[in-house]
Amino acid sequence: MPKSREHVRPLAEEETVKAQSRRLRGTIAEGLKDLVTGALSEADTKLLKFHGAYQQDDRDLRLERQGQRLEPAYAFMVRVRMPGGVCTPAQWQGLTGLARERGNGTLRITTRQTFQFHGILKADLKPLMAELGALGLDSIAACGDVNRNVICHNHPATSPVVREVRTLAADLSAALLPRTAAYRETWWDEPAAGAAGAEEEPLYGPTYLPRKFKIGIAVPPLNDVDVLAQDLGFIAIIEEGRLVGFNVAVGGGMGASHGDGATYPRLADLIGFCVPGQVLAVAEQVMRIQRDHGDRTNRRHARLKYTLDDHGVAWFKAELENRLGFALGPVRDYRFETRSDRLGWVEDREGRLHLTLRVLAGRLQDEAACRRLTALAEVARLHEGDFRLTPNQNLTISGVQSSRKSVIEAVFARHGVPIPIEPEEGVRRHAIACVSFPTCGLAMAEAERALPGFLERLEAVLHTLGLSGVAISVRLSGCPNGCARARLAEIGLVGKSPGRYVLYLGGGFAGERLNTPYRDKLTFDEVIAVLTPLLADYAVHRGPSERFGDFVIRAGHLGAPDLPASPPLKEGVPL
Repeated sequence: MPKSREHVRPLAEEETVKAQSRRLRGTIAEGLKDLVTGALSEADTKLLKFHGAYQQDDRDLRLERQGQRLEPAYAFMVRVRMPGGVCTPAQWQGLTGLARERGNGTLRITTRQTFQFHGILKADLKPLMAELGALGLDSIAACGDVNRNVICHNHPATSPVVREVRTLAADLSAALLPRTAAYRETWWDEPAAGAAGAEEEPLYGPTYLPRKFKIGIAVPPLNDVDVLAQDLGFIAIIEEGRLVGFNVAVGGGMGASHGDGATYPRLADLIGFCVPGQVLAVAEQVMRIQRDHGDRTNRRHARLKYTLDDHGVAWFKAELENRLGFALGPVRDYRFETRSDRLGWVEDREGRLHLTLRVLAGRLQDEAACRRLTALAEVARLHEGDFRLTPNQNLTISGVQSSRKSVIEAVFARHGVPIPIEPEEGVRRHAIACVSFPTCGLAMAEAERALPGFLERLEAVLHTLGLSGVAISVRLSGCPNGCARARLAEIGLVGKSPGRYVLYLGGGFAGERLNTPYRDKLTFDEVIAVLTPLLADYAVHRGPSERFGDFVIRAGHLGAPDLPASPPLKEGVPL
């Protein structure tokens, strides 16, 4: 029987906005011409995300401007679509110029392996988008209720299949793009081929997905992409140096809301194995299931993880195989050992050199002692390889000729940019932070700006305890939405209010286990005070190669000694 009217839940507001948007056009083009205000309409800001941009304001100035009866200091963030995190030297130079001319003078590497521009004024938004296009780049689907930037492991020296994986990431990104011409019309002034808003969206339909969708491709033993945190994860299976296929993982996601038990982080479930030629079909059908069955009434309950929990993993797998027309194979064995990047100079099997720089919290900028943005632009003018971003917010200058190594080192030395030397260890290497204040509208507490100071204090404690060189993952997030994937850290801090954090402990070092809330509403002083005795206990009683996240569980600090441990590090595997 049909449900009675009183039991039919209304659609979320965003669903109506999408349905009436004329395939994501809205009135964005008209709103950009109105420079009386620095903002767009509320409906257009929702649609703008599909174009890869967020309307924000400077929250450091918000109260002051309210007191002066001024509108907020609006600016825009633009996120580039860059599957696999790879760009050319020419693109790097262009991106640097845009950051200086149109943004706030910085480029930020995100945990989704791409760039964000910050501080873009409304009048500069369309010119920046047009100039991105001239560089062969765009920002479509970098945000919004669609498949977002596809991430993958991309260091050429770590595995013989990296090139195949990177190609697959690009193919997935292209295959899962929206088909609307709205982006090209709005930002590049390309004329519509037909009636605006009449395009077919064979994959997404007229209202796209219920929420965002994220894909990651991991290459064991490295899990730098945090593959179990993705809506859809592919775990490469390599036999005798050959890529034979992928384990398929579905339903990961880190976002939650404080005080709302109906929202939660979730690790993806492994549901089977597919060969490389089946990956695109699997991805498309997983997205179609989410399109058709995801919750469109409550956006807090609209990610794929909730669809799986509502219907069951067995139902989801059966539905997927029915739509595919073939069965997935049994899950194959694999092992993750670390999520860390290989820092410093590394030579690959073909004799090419690759230099990975650590970029704390991903912010590329010129500061008094370290002119990193200028140095990298200078390197880009002489480099003939490419630039590769990592999900750990670091940067690899890839494919360096041996004759250019000393030249590049001299550029960095001249601009005060340190070059890591392996083995380099400690908490700083494994630290991640989201942007948070002053630009993120969801921020509840500091993250990026607070990370250096917090690490200095934590490192002082570790030094006193003789733990300076021990690898411990630390992640700092300004809110519970999960951009820094703090719920997968051995020490995770999630902002709850200005200056106050929830402390989480016990995550798996390789990203295979969620952590557990340990203390609530702590200041940084209190966090350090709480961690110090735990770390002291770890220094004295840890087992050989035992990770801190495993120790706090085994020692009973979290009251759950039977949880699975993360794997110890094998000799010779990069940290």
